[in-house]
Amino acid sequence: MKKKILINIAAIFLAIFILSMIQRLLMPKYMTEIPEGNLIEEYYDEEKKHDVIFIGDCEVFSNISPITLWENYGITSYIRGSAQQLIWQSYYLLEETLKYEKPDVVVFNVLAMKYNEPQKEAYNRLTLDGMKLSQAKIGAINASMMEDEDFITYIFPLLRYHSRWSELTSEDFKYMFKKDTLSHNGYLMRIDTKPVNVIPKGKKLPNYQFGDNSYSYLDKMTKLCKENEIELILIKSPSVYPYWYEEWDEQMVQYAKENDLTYINFLDVVEEIGIDYSKDTFDGGLHLNLSGAEKFSLYFGKILSESFQLEDQRENRDLAKIWEEKVKFYYDMKADQERELKEYGYLKSYGGQAQQIEPGNE
Repeated sequence: MKKKILINIAAIFLAIFILSMIQRLLMPKYMTEIPEGNLIEEYYDEEKKHDVIFIGDCEVFSNISPITLWENYGITSYIRGSAQQLIWQSYYLLEETLKYEKPDVVVFNVLAMKYNEPQKEAYNRLTLDGMKLSQAKIGAINASMMEDEDFITYIFPLLRYHSRWSELTSEDFKYMFKKDTLSHNGYLMRIDTKPVNVIPKGKKLPNYQFGDNSYSYLDKMTKLCKENEIELILIKSPSVYPYWYEEWDEQMVQYAKENDLTYINFLDVVEEIGIDYSKDTFDGGLHLNLSGAEKFSLYFGKILSESFQLEDQRENRDLAKIWEEKVKFYYDMKADQERELKEYGYLKSYGGQAQQIEPGNE
């Protein structure tokens, strides 16, 4: 009888092991296509000692360079960004992050306020699949699911990706157990250029008021930061598209005033930052390229350093050693992308394609 129980237990563990291996194989790897899908999970391998945590959508992970902040101001930072990251996802990512570390400053990009309801499963996956299982992830799943989605598929992704057998490539096997690091503390580098030819004007909207759900999560974020004595900064990143309406801006100005927060619309100071939209974007103004991100980070870093009294950490030997490796990785990738552009005329590592306009941003 005892032997039979042991055999049954062993069989259960073997089945669990086999299923976990199959799940590892079938889940998308996001290495050469849609690298944004790796951003959330890369955080867990980091030394979690950051002065600043950025949360938000592509307007943080494409537009801000933590390496520039370190090199010029000694500010340690990490971007917990993802494609079309919705405000409730930002809130739960922040909640999770504070279990690992307590930054002095949290920066949230407010473009996500335009979305009051879940948008699309594909974007949910780019954020939620990378999160470790926790109460924060469960909260994020429940807040993000579309009506036709099942909660269990986020807990056991095999149930969602079981049909990928026919799509498997050598990349799925190569990165089954360990992936390459693609970002620089959450920043996704692009050095190619596609200038802004036309700055589109915003279409007239029937209602400019941000939704109650969005405000509810902004309130939660504000409360969480105040409870932890963290300075929350709201920003509108200097991307020209999607259009940022004056009516939206006024709401953020008012919210910041009522809640004693700092709000900065960097679209108002583009010339002062030095951004040139004919050179500093890789997709016509949706995202900044490396030169644009470095200009923006240099400008914002001065504000963080002077107005929020963030200490210059470059004399800290332990941190300096960690960031020395990060700086090398950053410039090595820049050199690799420069070689690709010279040899192929496009970034082969990105398939030569700019990131796609997000749903609702066309």
